[in-house]
Amino acid sequence: MGRSSLGTKAAYSYRSDAAVPDFADDRPLIVFDGECVFCSGWVKFALKHDRQRRYRFVAAQTPLGQALYRHYGLDARDYETNILIEEGRAFFKADGSIRMVAGLGFPYSLVKLFRLLPRRAADALYEFIARNRLKIAGRQSCMVPTPEQRSRFIA
Repeated sequence: MGRSSLGTKAAYSYRSDAAVPDFADDRPLIVFDGECVFCSGWVKFALKHDRQRRYRFVAAQTPLGQALYRHYGLDARDYETNILIEEGRAFFKADGSIRMVAGLGFPYSLVKLFRLLPRRAADALYEFIARNRLKIAGRQSCMVPTPEQRSRFIA
């Protein structure tokens, strides 16, 4: 699916989609592949460095994660991209990743410099890593958050 067709829905469009379960959307939500070591590693990194406890997380394999994938026209069996939902809008691929990391605050906000790369080049790099992430890092069972972290996950 081409980037131009991703994320073109209106803000909070999922609220009017009966197939998407209600969820707390007062903070940014990251939908990630819970079976990918690489993706779960990113979530662990975000949990550690998100000192403001800004993000919530949901595994793509959950009913909510799958419904959001379908809502945004993505294959709910092939988790080709993480989804960042911020202020009701969805961000994908390089744009979503840059926003996620930048949201952790300084020094991570310096990642915004990657927005200077042509979007096609940034997405091509993202897609290469995404396609090969399971070869690079493998699969695992779903990440198990600590009791302290559980409140930041949506089941």
